[in-house]
Amino acid sequence: LLGTGSNILSALQDLFWLSKSKVEKQLQIISVLQWVLTFLVMGIACTLILMYILCTDCWAIAALYLAWLVFDWNTPKKGGRRSQWVRNWAIWRYFRDYFPIRLVKTHNLLTTRNYIFGYHPHGIMGLGAFCNFSTEATGVSQKFPGIRPYLATLAGNFRMPILRDYLMSGGICPVNRDSIDYILSKNGSGNAIIIVVGGAAESLNCTPGKNSVTLKNRKGFVKLALRHGADLVPVYSFGENEVYKQVIFEEGSWGRWVQKKFQKHIGFAPCIFHGRGLFSSNTWGLLPYSKPITTVVGEPITIPKIDNPSQKEVDFYHSMYVDSLIKLFDKYKSKFGLPETEVLEVN
Repeated sequence: LLGTGSNILSALQDLFWLSKSKVEKQLQIISVLQWVLTFLVMGIACTLILMYILCTDCWAIAALYLAWLVFDWNTPKKGGRRSQWVRNWAIWRYFRDYFPIRLVKTHNLLTTRNYIFGYHPHGIMGLGAFCNFSTEATGVSQKFPGIRPYLATLAGNFRMPILRDYLMSGGICPVNRDSIDYILSKNGSGNAIIIVVGGAAESLNCTPGKNSVTLKNRKGFVKLALRHGADLVPVYSFGENEVYKQVIFEEGSWGRWVQKKFQKHIGFAPCIFHGRGLFSSNTWGLLPYSKPITTVVGEPITIPKIDNPSQKEVDFYHSMYVDSLIKLFDKYKSKFGLPETEVLEVN
């Protein structure tokens, strides 16, 4: 009987730890799912809900929010309204551990300088960029003390009620000239703006096993860096393209034509992609695959301040940046699962 009791107790302990592990996994799934839904539908959903409330007896609540929205309209262009409390939510640690996501520091950054980080590749949703720079889950403030990161995203997101406030709380700002000029010229030093340089065009070509960046003709961020004397920092995220599978439309096809039209007129390109299902990794769904993402922050390139840089000067520093990004990729590719023969494709 004593032996039987010990066996039962041992079995219960095993069951308890198994349950704890399952709970951890479910919390990770929930944390990622809420971000995916935020990315895809929160802006539209909040707009529709606000319009509905205006037609109900609670219209005064919606009217007050709209009045606040008008008053607060330019806040995103002035550095936003970040919240350390939101950036430190426990949900982001579960988000990090789902993949998992890591941030690798290679060089110190001076707090007396401002920076523009070029983030590559875009992937479908830029999950590594969000986790590393809009939350404290991977310890960006501890690894780069005194540096305030601002992840730049589509300005249209900040026209959406509620979504705009949610994004600003994480230190996300519009990727437009007004916002970047303000942060780099009127917000002191120690600022780092993270720009996903390839943008929507790059997202159209991302697929597992492919390491390519859209960069050859993307020089606007270099010109901004020169105008403000902000150092350029190449950033490469190994594994960003592995978390979703996408239907790639060939150039000249009707699908690519539709995507380019959306990109030109709206600012984003609709992608046909899938990940895993909510309850099983063997089914299709919106959840990304749990593949590791490792974001490596490279060595800063010192940039002089030139109020009106010439095209020759922009081309020179752009060339330096491209070379630096390729060197960063080549140095770390074998450490994060890529063969030595892998080459970064620059388009």
